[in-house]
Amino acid sequence: MMRAMPPKADNPSPMLVFDRALHARRRARAAARFADHDFLVRRVAEEFADRLAAVNRDFPLALDLGSHGTAFQDMNLAPGKIGRVVSTDLAPAMLAKGRGLRVAADEERLPFRDRSFDLVASLLSLHWVNDLPGALVQIRRALVPDGLFLGALFGGETLTELRQSLGEAEIELDGGLSPRISPFADLRDMGALMQRAGFALPVVDTDRVTVRYDNALKLMAELRGMGETNALIERRRTPLRRATLLRAADIYREKFGLADGRVPATFEIVTVTGWAPHESQQKPLRPGSATSRLADALGTSENPAGEKTPPRDRGIS
Repeated sequence: MMRAMPPKADNPSPMLVFDRALHARRRARAAARFADHDFLVRRVAEEFADRLAAVNRDFPLALDLGSHGTAFQDMNLAPGKIGRVVSTDLAPAMLAKGRGLRVAADEERLPFRDRSFDLVASLLSLHWVNDLPGALVQIRRALVPDGLFLGALFGGETLTELRQSLGEAEIELDGGLSPRISPFADLRDMGALMQRAGFALPVVDTDRVTVRYDNALKLMAELRGMGETNALIERRRTPLRRATLLRAADIYREKFGLADGRVPATFEIVTVTGWAPHESQQKPLRPGSATSRLADALGTSENPAGEKTPPRDRGIS
């Protein structure tokens, strides 16, 4: 039986980038109509379903970490593939339409006993975590040995068009630049963080999605509906002036506008997969333990280190 434990954190004083309380309020604000803006979460859920279907095992107890309604629970999987689901979210309102056991919890301080879950999945929530290394360590500890973690978060190219357009408009009209778009982790960062957190067999890949909008203002309204608006601690506390906002929309259209009059928005989705260590998992061979030569497999000659291979005729005419 899983039991809730007091919240814990590996690093009690992480560098603070995000105002988590503000982010929670914005997620709560978006909850009522989130289904109108959940297309990216649904896309990730479909990808997770494909990956889980390829794994030859079932998951009796799963954690939906940073839940977005029922996207995780609605995945099209064979009966019994996933058993009970525990859903958590920083904003309780996001859990209102969910099913089963729901817990208001912070991804930075998981309230669960170690070795509780067979599967932990996080669909587009972890990019708002201040202490991502610490959160990953807690996720790994919450998994049973040989338990699986699937996570998706926005990567470094996300909203690059909006970032550039807002920056140019503020410099032009307001005489300075303020943080408007969150910093996002890139592919190499996530690979290193997964290894640092102690996951076995980590895999990281990326999917770049381009969405078209009538204009930049429609994109900003979508981000509000997603609960993905600015929650940076270093954000400018005064609202963006209307003149600056309209100028940013003009710059967006001038620099990135499409032939049909609409504008593109890039969302880079970084997906990470890792397993809690277990003795049954594959392990790398010891250096020097190979039983065959790479040169033989490649049909080439082998030279001692430091010796140069004589040049060969490439047959180029």
